[in-house]
Amino acid sequence: MNIYLGNLSYEVDDNDLRTLFEEFGSVQSSNVIVDKYNGRSKGFGFVIMENQDEAKKAISQLNGTLI
Repeated sequence: MNIYLGNLSYEVDDNDLRTLFEEFGSVQSSNVIVDKYNGRSKGFGFVIMENQDEAKKAISQLNGTLI
């Protein structure tokens, strides 16, 4: 399941997202979107989790959390 994450802190990186979501299950990939010109985070990203039930649990538990 592909999970969109918005309003991320500009200091969050791919590894931070992976670590956070691995608490709920297996993570295929994590990606913070960065500006191609200055390399700075755009404040959003994606996490892909293999198991849909684990992904739904992560979404419900982390919804509204400041990351």
